[in-house]
Amino acid sequence: MLSGSGRVKLDDEIVELEALDALRVAPGVTRAFEAGFDGMELIAVGPRHEGDGEVFPDWWTD
Repeated sequence: MLSGSGRVKLDDEIVELEALDALRVAPGVTRAFEAGFDGMELIAVGPRHEGDGEVFPDWWTD
């Protein structure tokens, strides 16, 4: 993360994030990011894997 704060849901685990945190997410892990009140600026890089970009409606509901 470059700036801001927020959290990420990795399968069934929720992790808090803040500026300058780094996170590796394995290809098979379902993930979603949620910005905090101050927004979230991040960079995501990696090769394409089969199944990337699959959408799961209502996967993260509080």
